[in-house]
Amino acid sequence: MNLTAPSQVRALLKRYGLRPNRRLGQHFLIDANVLAKVVAAAELGPLDNVLEIGPGLGTLTHELARRAGRVVAVELDRALLPVLEETLAGLDNVTVVHGDAVRVDLAALCGGTAAWKVVANLPYGVTGPVVARLLESGRFALLVVMVQLEVAQRMLAGPGSRDYGAFSVLVRYYAEPELVARVPATAFLPPPEVGSAVVRLRARAAPPVDADPRAFFAVVRAAFGHRRKSLRNALQAGLAATARDAGRLPREAGLDGERRGETLSLEEFAALARSLQKATDFGRFHTGGQADAAGPDLLE
Repeated sequence: MNLTAPSQVRALLKRYGLRPNRRLGQHFLIDANVLAKVVAAAELGPLDNVLEIGPGLGTLTHELARRAGRVVAVELDRALLPVLEETLAGLDNVTVVHGDAVRVDLAALCGGTAAWKVVANLPYGVTGPVVARLLESGRFALLVVMVQLEVAQRMLAGPGSRDYGAFSVLVRYYAEPELVARVPATAFLPPPEVGSAVVRLRARAAPPVDADPRAFFAVVRAAFGHRRKSLRNALQAGLAATARDAGRLPREAGLDGERRGETLSLEEFAALARSLQKATDFGRFHTGGQADAAGPDLLE
């Protein structure tokens, strides 16, 4: 069965009485050239283990299984599980797990010390939370993800650009992003209303800046939570800092407090975080929850 042939995909869905679930963001890849680019970007070998999120009909899963040692595919839609039993029959190195990638136990799925990579055609509605969770886990050396073009632009954006935001900083803190390919809507069945892109994220062995993660992400949250404000005013609003502290912290970091956070590089955010860390009463600032947790406010 050629799962990149629209007629065969329609016939398969009809046989199982299924329609693509738009609520779950189901758009099945039917472009063999794009499929080849995704697989090539993953740089797979027989020693690699792959986590695939949203296998759908198993189109990408087949190609991953041909190259990797093991593939674990997490599918949320229970209705697709019988389809996958058929399309992946005979592939002994593939395990299909019914679950939600936002909540699934990554340690249980990807235990051990072997090399793990992620390859996924991500549902657009959960791209941010899933990518953040995968990066923060520290379990994956490489991620190749198909995402909405707008999200890809945010992942790749640098300081001062229109698309640069908290999510851009988070991605670059944990990985080195690069654009693999833009993907037209016609590459999917049914076609989405927006363009897509394939992005490769190489996980960093260590953060690229020297700063406590809690302080670093606290200033990032403050800056982008109030991105139209000056840095000084954003720190007041986001960290519950006094006017005096909000003026002092950027100055000690060698920064102009009248700049906007959207112009700061990772190193400048780190300098501001180090200034915050030096405060003897650091605990009184509003710095959010866990030390390095993304949180929804970093996914915008």
